[in-house]
Amino acid sequence: MQKTNFLDLDGHILRTFLAILENSSVSIAAEQLGVTQPAVSHTLSRLRKILGDPLFVRSGQGLMPTETALALKEPVQKALDSLKNLTDDRIFDPTTEEMRFVVAANDMQRDLVFPQLMREAWEEGISVNIRFLPSGQPTVNMMREAQCDLALTPLPPDGPDIFQKPLFTSEMMCFYDSEVRDPPATWDEYRKADHLTVQFAGGGTSIKVITDLEASQIQEPRISVPNFNAIPPFVKGTGLIATEMSLMRIHTLSSLSVAALPFKSNVVTIFMIWHERSTNDPAHMWLRNRISAISAKVPELMKGL
Repeated sequence: MQKTNFLDLDGHILRTFLAILENSSVSIAAEQLGVTQPAVSHTLSRLRKILGDPLFVRSGQGLMPTETALALKEPVQKALDSLKNLTDDRIFDPTTEEMRFVVAANDMQRDLVFPQLMREAWEEGISVNIRFLPSGQPTVNMMREAQCDLALTPLPPDGPDIFQKPLFTSEMMCFYDSEVRDPPATWDEYRKADHLTVQFAGGGTSIKVITDLEASQIQEPRISVPNFNAIPPFVKGTGLIATEMSLMRIHTLSSLSVAALPFKSNVVTIFMIWHERSTNDPAHMWLRNRISAISAKVPELMKGL
């Protein structure tokens, strides 16, 4: 039996392995890493030889990981994190560094912050690539397993290795089409209205997790959509109402009429969360600082509405 030489492993090989494992595809991994497909195939061949295991086998249109590959996921991620920690004090210049991030954010938080962030970066000659994932209700494992670099959410998971920072707050309001109906004036009118809500990936709806209203307190939502941008097409021309954050008046729900809720509701805070492994990384610090700076302008935007 050939003995594995761990010195043949390096960060590029390990990162390639995780990319293939995440995407179940050599071609998609190559696109994500910004290299050619033959380069990824060559790296995979090297790793197979080093470890003496096929790691991935063909299954339909994709690749299926072997038991060895699945078992390696966590230790490989930890090894990469350790390598990254060796360079936390490196000289960092955002204009010369190729930065890549994976950000979990539902469409409201994404569209409120990141278009401006990208415009400012491009104007400054900064190269930054961001891949977005729907955050739904982020979990601790989502952050620990490096499924994303950071998340923007009103529902931060609790863990000693999870860091969080509040970005902005928003009261809840009722969105509707004023050409079709008036907003509910009483709790009873609100309770009996036809509601629309956002169904988050992984469970939960916006009307429940944000307002904490029990399903039994209101009429069951007539429509559930997968994201906030889908709300206006369904509310326009109907008697539906949507209970969402006031700050959605800035862009996401700007085409709808808005009114205060006929009852006292909680104020929602949007948090930025990340894992401790990226706390001191200068590129991640740059991203978090940019997000914080843009978020600080949200109250001024709300005043103009």
